[in-house]
Amino acid sequence: MSNLVFYRKYRPQNFSDLIGQEHVVKTITNAILENAVSHAYLFSGPRGSGKTTMARLLAKAVNCENLKKYEPCNKCNSCLEINSGRAMDLIEIDAASNRGIDEIRELREGIKFSPSKLKYKVFILDEAHQLSKDAANALLKTLEEPPSHAIFILATTEIHKMIPTIVSRCQRFDFRKLTMPEILQGLELIVKKEKIKIEKKALELIALSSGGALRDAQGLLDQIFSFVGEKQINIQDLKDFLGLADVSLLAELTDYLILKDIKGSLEFLERVFEKGYDPQEFLKDLIRYLRQLMVLKLSPETSVVISLTKEEEEKIKKQGERFLEKEIIFAVNTFLEAENKTKYSSIPQLPLEIAVVEVIENKE
Repeated sequence: MSNLVFYRKYRPQNFSDLIGQEHVVKTITNAILENAVSHAYLFSGPRGSGKTTMARLLAKAVNCENLKKYEPCNKCNSCLEINSGRAMDLIEIDAASNRGIDEIRELREGIKFSPSKLKYKVFILDEAHQLSKDAANALLKTLEEPPSHAIFILATTEIHKMIPTIVSRCQRFDFRKLTMPEILQGLELIVKKEKIKIEKKALELIALSSGGALRDAQGLLDQIFSFVGEKQINIQDLKDFLGLADVSLLAELTDYLILKDIKGSLEFLERVFEKGYDPQEFLKDLIRYLRQLMVLKLSPETSVVISLTKEEEEKIKKQGERFLEKEIIFAVNTFLEAENKTKYSSIPQLPLEIAVVEVIENKE
């Protein structure tokens, strides 16, 4: 078994392996088929959405010696060098740590020379929005007059920070967060190949915790697999690993809110924190629980409730019946505000306690 972490071991080697971003794949592969590859691309979108993977696939495709339609063969010298990270003509620069004018000047000098082995020199500039103003202007000059043997691929998570003149010189592609089914598809592939025993609910919780980033989901699966070992991973293992509050605790606090029991709810919170729960993490779990309650109440057919047993799901549905629509929306908003305040509070549990009182006093 390879010692590589999952997100590197299972990084797509062909366009057909990519999950999601179909609009980007279709446009770029059509350009490869028609021999109409641009000299500059700009990939924008949230982290873990596949920007760098797409950039490397494009670099491999334009340099492949035995291209199959638009797919790299992964067997020629060019493909093998890029796959192994040994290609001298594929230059990856992290703008977060190389953001100055000197680095871009060095790039401009290096770009004058023809590729040493590959057909094209490909420059992948990650987090391009972090370039200094002078460095961005120097890069702009290069993008305006690029040599025919060079291709630039800029990636950014904050497109609004890019200077408009650079954006206008590139073909722009906007990447989106992956959906739950797409992330599950990627995780199930790894589970099958690695022969990992894991409950479906646990896999769903990993997908939910990833925030729409497949890379983060793969990293979390890797960590929990290393933590648990060869035995089957169940939902409780994952909750323990993530430090998530038990659903029964969240349901109990919600019952206090329904009953408008301020004294009982504050005493309950005191017991919870005495057990060692972190107030900020507990608040995040509560918001997630109330979101599930809200969605089930307002849109019962929507499939968002995961990592719950049938009994827990029935419980949350019944609790939803005890809230008015405006009450649950008020509660979610109030706890969201409390979550933000917790970061700066000298008494970490105080914003949550105040929020509980406000939610109860608002309930009719």
